[in-house]
Amino acid sequence: MPREPAKRLFHLATESEIKAGEVHDVYFSRTVQILRQRGDRKRAKAEVRLKSLPEDWRWGILAGIEEAAALLQGLPVDVWAMDEGTVFAPYEPVLTIQGTYVEWAQYETALLGLLCQASGIATKAARCKKAAGDRQVISFGARRMHPAMAPMIERNAFVGGCDGVAVTKSAELIEADPMGTIPHSLVLIVGDTVEALKAFHEVIDPKVRRVALIDTLQDEKFEAIRVAEALGKDLYAVRLDTPSSRRGDFYRILEEVRWELDYRGFDHVKLIASGGIDEYEILKLNPLVDAYGVGTSIANAPVLNFALDIMEIDGKPMAKRGKRSGSKQVYRCRACGRSVVVPVHKPLERCACGGSVEGLLKPLIVGGKLARDVPPPRTIREYVLEQLRHVELPPSRPGASRGDY
Repeated sequence: MPREPAKRLFHLATESEIKAGEVHDVYFSRTVQILRQRGDRKRAKAEVRLKSLPEDWRWGILAGIEEAAALLQGLPVDVWAMDEGTVFAPYEPVLTIQGTYVEWAQYETALLGLLCQASGIATKAARCKKAAGDRQVISFGARRMHPAMAPMIERNAFVGGCDGVAVTKSAELIEADPMGTIPHSLVLIVGDTVEALKAFHEVIDPKVRRVALIDTLQDEKFEAIRVAEALGKDLYAVRLDTPSSRRGDFYRILEEVRWELDYRGFDHVKLIASGGIDEYEILKLNPLVDAYGVGTSIANAPVLNFALDIMEIDGKPMAKRGKRSGSKQVYRCRACGRSVVVPVHKPLERCACGGSVEGLLKPLIVGGKLARDVPPPRTIREYVLEQLRHVELPPSRPGASRGDY
């Protein structure tokens, strides 16, 4: 009798299965079967781009290029792509792939999945960091998603601008120390906020900043005073993770805590806010808050709906309805930052403003071999932060009335 496949502990595709192109929509394998039966060896060139961004988003951060390169490396294809971390807009191709269609068709599903989710997470993180300015933003959201995805989520949150990540395995991926405070569970098991903080202070390496979680058992104002008096100059910050059922006006709670600490001479103690935080909440709380822990809004960020469309077959322009056929290049002005998409055979030398331009689609894979290395996450993050200086966020949540903010 045939052996039953081993039951998996977790419902995941393995790296080898993804690399072998086994994670695909069934119509691709059927298409390949038909074309092989017909002896069809046409070469196709396709581009990855998106038509629109979610909500009020006006720009995206490209992420997932390192994994895309790992997926496509070794296939008989040529790939051009924007640098990972590039700010892009709708209708701009971010990646193109060329080769005999039957040899790469079954990789479309995985390729889009790698780019769509990573870019959504990186973009949401960038929006939060843009809103926070010089204040720290720490990724706290890996617990909201499948644990196998935690390193991917937090790597792209970091690339998008987060200053740190909470999960240990994620921190290894970005070559940084994980960041975190005290969980409610420690306070509950010890039975008192101050005693829990003292235990943390006695046991944990002194290089870890002392941050007290002050909303577990008592009013935040009084807990803030107690922990500040207990640790004095050793207390770096207090964190408010006040649940929505007790929150009321979060701004006023933070304002009250700040007043009480400052009045007693604890003006060195910083305020960290977490729990339901996104870029709009950050904009509202910035006058009081020194750092943010952002969880679900980054980990569960909207995916960017990239599509992959053939634009050229055997060197001839060819595309489905609603798409522009032919090979393209995206040029960005070094002076004004404006981007423009042009036919690849009509290169742009100057921007309309007179500034010099650079082509954003660069060789990534040539003949199946990697043509350039993807920089480490920290370098990509620096590239993102530099670009964030030149983009804007809307001042309030879509649909919010003036009174809401």
